[in-house]
Amino acid sequence: MIKKAVFLISNTDHTKCPEPNKPEFAFIGRSNVGKSSLINMLTGNSKLAKTSGRPGKTQLINHFLVDDKWYMVDLPGYGFAKVSKSIKDTWGKMIMDYLSARENLVALMVLIDSRLEPQKIDLEFITWCGENDIPFVLLFTKSDKQSKSRTKENVNRFLNAAFEIFQDKPQHYITSATSGEGKEEVVAFIEELVSEYGKEQN
Repeated sequence: MIKKAVFLISNTDHTKCPEPNKPEFAFIGRSNVGKSSLINMLTGNSKLAKTSGRPGKTQLINHFLVDDKWYMVDLPGYGFAKVSKSIKDTWGKMIMDYLSARENLVALMVLIDSRLEPQKIDLEFITWCGENDIPFVLLFTKSDKQSKSRTKENVNRFLNAAFEIFQDKPQHYITSATSGEGKEEVVAFIEELVSEYGKEQN
């Protein structure tokens, strides 16, 4: 259970992020996947991450301190956004540099829209993560927007496509920012890794 989450700092440069002295969990996904809403649901703070109907709203690396124990990071979305190609390229480099260099990153939470069939851009992104040893977990969003059977069908399609890449199915959770589905499981998963991180550092 998350009791407190506070905004710390926004950056375009990973070298100016907070000192890497706490375990870090970053959230990323295709534009309009519901990232800000999910972050707000997990933390129980509806105003923590700025939500918008306009894709591409998050343009910086945003750090939040959670329960004084770990960092939650809101990263810019990838894929469709109404911004110029040069800005998109800048975002891409900023994200890749951050993910490659941040030594305290415990897991990258990759958000996938559960309403859609597997999207090439999502599969390409997790392939890049695998090639660069970035540990990631899949969070399927917007499960409340359709029937449970349709969600399960789309999740299984994506997991099967991921299996083709990795010969393994990535760890995953099904979530809804509206109903709160997945909140307990995702927070428990993070808190367990935060606890393990603390033991490893001692």
